[in-house]
Amino acid sequence: MSQGNKLSDKVMIIPLGGVEEIGANMTLFETHNDMIIVDTGLMFPDDDLLGVDFVIPDYGYVIERKNKLRGIIITHGHEDHTGALPFLLRDLGTAVPVYGTSLTLGLIKDKIKEHNVKNINFVKIKPKDKAELGDFVVEFIRVTHSIADGVGLAITTPAGVIIHTGDFKFDSSPVDNELLDFGSFSEYGERGVLAMLSDSTNAEKPGFTPSEKIVKRAFHDIFSKAGGRIIIATFASNIHRIQQAIDVAAEFGKKIILCGRSIISNAKIAIDLGYLTMNGNSWLKVEQINSLAPNETVIITTGSQGEPMSVLTRIAMNEHKHIKVAPADTVIISARAIPGNERAVGRIINHLFRRGANVIYDKISEVHVSGHASQEELKLMINIVKPRYFIPIHGEYRHLVYHSKLAEGLGIPRQNIYILEDGCVLELSQTGASRINSVPAGRVSIEGKGFGDIGDMILKDRRRLAQDGFVIVVLTVNKETGRVEEGPEFITKGFIFEHNTGDMAKEAANIIYSIAANPDEGTHGDMNVLHAKILSALKKYIRNKTDKRPMIMPVIVPV
Repeated sequence: MSQGNKLSDKVMIIPLGGVEEIGANMTLFETHNDMIIVDTGLMFPDDDLLGVDFVIPDYGYVIERKNKLRGIIITHGHEDHTGALPFLLRDLGTAVPVYGTSLTLGLIKDKIKEHNVKNINFVKIKPKDKAELGDFVVEFIRVTHSIADGVGLAITTPAGVIIHTGDFKFDSSPVDNELLDFGSFSEYGERGVLAMLSDSTNAEKPGFTPSEKIVKRAFHDIFSKAGGRIIIATFASNIHRIQQAIDVAAEFGKKIILCGRSIISNAKIAIDLGYLTMNGNSWLKVEQINSLAPNETVIITTGSQGEPMSVLTRIAMNEHKHIKVAPADTVIISARAIPGNERAVGRIINHLFRRGANVIYDKISEVHVSGHASQEELKLMINIVKPRYFIPIHGEYRHLVYHSKLAEGLGIPRQNIYILEDGCVLELSQTGASRINSVPAGRVSIEGKGFGDIGDMILKDRRRLAQDGFVIVVLTVNKETGRVEEGPEFITKGFIFEHNTGDMAKEAANIIYSIAANPDEGTHGDMNVLHAKILSALKKYIRNKTDKRPMIMPVIVPV
């Protein structure tokens, strides 16, 4: 066999995001000739990424090989699977086809409008459709999740079939009555599956994940006891949850107010596409709230993660223009805090309690169920697919480890289980699998509309400002004599000069006078040299005096 044929029989799996973390999901499948991408998501920033709105995978490897890219496949409409797509499409600069179901593409198109990305080739698919993408043939398989219209994938490659489950659970009574396609997964399992990449989010949780319809029963119980307004906070993309809230409100004869730009936009898209139904007379604008009695009002809004500018946060802080919490009101937080957001959510709950509201959340009521499979469902998926190699994805490291243990307990040899890292390259062929190398991977920090990464130096400066403050030194210098004519004046924030302008300020001023009065030979009147010497001397003086490192900015005005 020639070297070219050997190369054509191999496929590489390269995660750029979504392993060892929750969010930023992005996985490449690459052969010698072709490449496809599954999902392009974002994730929330860590606390030390000051001012950053979200982070996305570093997809530089894709840009370098964009001539090989045959398609981008999006498994469902959650932003941890779609949020990086506008930036990737912008940077690719070519109309690579983007495959997704009707609702998924509807939500994506709405987001992409904000980024002014043009000439996108969207390809709408439905479960059981197939797409031929170079060396890959992809079949889309219906799965149930916390958003409608999700799919898993059967990817036929030169090395064999690879199953990508997408985000899934086995829900026997889904809100839209669209069951996970057990038969298709099982059929591929009978034919033979080379490898499976499987959702690991709930790998720690024993048993089965409850059906979404349990939430409706919880809503019904809460509505029957509530006396004032009912405010429900959930994810804007959770169309099933919104539908159940609307249905229960209709049973109790209540009017609906959707509040929050994203939830209104998503609801309109879902209604237009037939994924959400409601009586038009029941949906009122937030400006009409005062025309309703509190006990006939249901507000469905965003902010379940404690986002600083969300509607629920503004309500909790009594800063919303139209909605004020009264002691008889009930607030339902119908979501689980994403890892890292627990403190923010806790603060919002505390503020709502202080305003007298009855706050109900997942720890005290079944107002939220996960959209991800628990251990017994994960084992069921492994048993029906029967992969030769197993790759846990979509989870922090402990989730991947727990999922691997489940697979090993079901008979998959330990040497056939691969816990990958972002950028790790797993090469598969009909004869075996091995980690061969790694590719550049990491995180790109996005602020606002994200036209340009927030670099490490900017983040470093923000951390310094947050920790030690800043000092601006303003002085007027005679450019002929080098003498200080006015100043120095110290302007500070977050630093001790604010509270003590006595000895420290005098000593710092004397240092500046001395530098100006004694220029180095040949540098007389050179403002750049003077600036550098003042900056260096003040850094050293303040560090020795206070053990602090504020940002120091000399401003020299030559006259």
